[in-house]
Amino acid sequence: MKILISACLLGIECKYNGGHNRCEELMKSTDSFVPICPEQLAGLPTPRPPMEIQKDGRVLTVSGEDVTEAMNKGARESLRIAKLFHCEKAILKACSPSCGYGEIYDGSFSGKKVSGMGIAAKKLHEFGIEIMTEENLIKGERL
Repeated sequence: MKILISACLLGIECKYNGGHNRCEELMKSTDSFVPICPEQLAGLPTPRPPMEIQKDGRVLTVSGEDVTEAMNKGARESLRIAKLFHCEKAILKACSPSCGYGEIYDGSFSGKKVSGMGIAAKKLHEFGIEIMTEENLIKGERL
């Protein structure tokens, strides 16, 4: 089975600051991964300013630029790739404005978290793709 995965978790340097979030638990897996970065699929640069989802659903950068439309494009492209590769499951980056699942940053750029989903995670979830984050793997959960 092919699993959609946030590319940063595989060590690909696509994180907002140009780094990665390599997850050693994933390196032990024998699953077949299809890497994506919804923010790069949105056409946003790497590195890019930090972004958070606001209470009204818009996605703003730390400087106040509205990137909602781009983030929606990245979500659509992520779903298109999931469909193309027949992915039924995904492992996404926790708390990300694109990939967060269950918990995201609250929109204040203060590090506080709230219940919610990133833009791409929500699109994938609505399509029926089973989602977990790397935090689930670290806790020992399995897809």
